[in-house]
Amino acid sequence: MEQVRHLIGPEDLNQKEMEELFRLADSILMHPERYMDVCKGKIMASLFFEPSTRTRLSFEAAMLRLGGQVMGFSEPHGSSASKGESLQDTIRTVACYADLAILRHPKEGAAKLAKEASPWMPVVNAGDGGHLHPTQTLTDLMTIRHLKKSLKDMTVVLCGDLMFGRTIHSLAKALSTYEGMKLILVSPKELKMPSYVIEELPPGSYVEVASLEEALPLADVLYMTRVQKERFLNEEEYERLKDVYVLTKEKLQWAKKELIIMHPLPRLQEISVAVDEDPRAAYFQQAKLGMYIRMALILKLLKMEDER
Repeated sequence: MEQVRHLIGPEDLNQKEMEELFRLADSILMHPERYMDVCKGKIMASLFFEPSTRTRLSFEAAMLRLGGQVMGFSEPHGSSASKGESLQDTIRTVACYADLAILRHPKEGAAKLAKEASPWMPVVNAGDGGHLHPTQTLTDLMTIRHLKKSLKDMTVVLCGDLMFGRTIHSLAKALSTYEGMKLILVSPKELKMPSYVIEELPPGSYVEVASLEEALPLADVLYMTRVQKERFLNEEEYERLKDVYVLTKEKLQWAKKELIIMHPLPRLQEISVAVDEDPRAAYFQQAKLGMYIRMALILKLLKMEDER
């Protein structure tokens, strides 16, 4: 039996494979009509044990635009998990019906368990707790590549909740593999990047600071994140930290004209609505590009990229 590819973490794709995905996504973006029926007859299972707007809808839109079909649930009460069924049994059952599964789960490591239960159906990690979110990483890298025409020799400022922000964990690991990339990690001490992520970053590739104002003038890319209430056990601690960094039009006067501002969304108060009018704001374009890279990923995992 031909080996099935899964996407559980960013390390599952090397730079060459990611570049192939970016080029395929570019082709889909430029010529969507060529890909309208490539996945006709294929079914994607959308298994979301945790709320999601962009990730779930972009995956579902991606499959529908490729001519495939979608089934699944958007919260655990819509599945037998509410009756106590194990994740492994859910995956084994879904594999009887679907060609590909997209999994969002609140527990770290859930995607790896799903992979082990599915030797014949590709599983994509759409976020497992505060751990990893590899397709958001693909979205982020594609956005930088699309707008900056490169993925090297840049300073990227990652700001906000670096402890629980799974998008940040995956992105930091991926960015550190590109030539000349420097990371500035901006967070309060309570929300610093976890040591298990820091340990995987090359020495000298990052610095940690507490001041956004200090980092902003150096940034080629500014990646803002929200403080995630759902990861806090203490609401008072969340209230104290939730607005520690707020990007405003006034602060942007110190930033480079060629800066791009990114955010995985949803946004709360960390980016002022007034910033949306700034031509450097790229977060809604980032969300749209996420659909195209997920279309490319679906085609790759289903080995359909040449069926057009």
